[in-house]
Amino acid sequence: MELVSLVRLEGVAKHVTLPDDSRLDILRDIELAIAAGDHVAIVGRSGSGKSTLLNLMGMLDRPSEGAVWFRGEPVRKMRKGRLDRLRGRNVGFVFQQFNLLAGRTALENVAMPLGYASGRAFWNRRRTATAMLERVGLGHRIESTPEQLSGGEQQRVAIARALVRRPALILADEPTGALDVETGGSVMQLLDEIASEADAALVTITHDLHVAARARRHYRLEAGVLTPFELSAPAAGAAAAAAYERIELAPELAESVAAGPVDAAAPVDGASEDAASTSSREDAADQGEIQAEGETVEVAR
Repeated sequence: MELVSLVRLEGVAKHVTLPDDSRLDILRDIELAIAAGDHVAIVGRSGSGKSTLLNLMGMLDRPSEGAVWFRGEPVRKMRKGRLDRLRGRNVGFVFQQFNLLAGRTALENVAMPLGYASGRAFWNRRRTATAMLERVGLGHRIESTPEQLSGGEQQRVAIARALVRRPALILADEPTGALDVETGGSVMQLLDEIASEADAALVTITHDLHVAARARRHYRLEAGVLTPFELSAPAAGAAAAAAYERIELAPELAESVAAGPVDAAAPVDGASEDAASTSSREDAADQGEIQAEGETVEVAR
């Protein structure tokens, strides 16, 4: 009996038409299958199409070509109402900028997704949200607003909100990008633990090789093309991945992302401080934003 992937992309491409009628290719012929309990990292520089790929996996967007399947069903055949319900029940999003509601308490932010639930899940939403905040170590901060929380605490609230409905698929878009190295490591460890407990698939979109090292499978996204690669560490497991200073990178990966952002506080073995500084300037110059046909997409010029 053939096993059914949780989410599968077959020949997926995404492109937009620019004002001068030329076509901009964002993603090209993506093939990817993710199973329950899987942990996948997708690495690429800014503008490589990482967020667009995440939106397709999370069923927030539809491909220009190819097909996205969720639990063996083609997403393109689903009506909008059913698709919204499917996404709400099964997909949890963790964003770099947290996207918490200002002026609302941590409890209110985490309970928000359960406001669209029905039956017992709706009536018990505050109790469920409180339990999830306790799970991420913020049981003592449930009445605090985002303005009263540190960056790491805000990210934990965002994680609790994403996981409060126990999704089958967790999509984390640069989840540590706004955090320091130590706090980022704690956040990734928390995501790993909760995903493992629920047997959920975790997909991390990142430019940080230290974050990527925690995953079991690694992909590189470059110029819209997704390819697998090997990322080696001195020992297996999350503990080894958290030892940033000892991580050894696959040579081909180090070369491909040399122009991407690098955390100067945690230099990669063999990379000089000057190289990190230069690559940050080059990445800032390459990152652009194009608005076409009512939608905004990141592109590398």
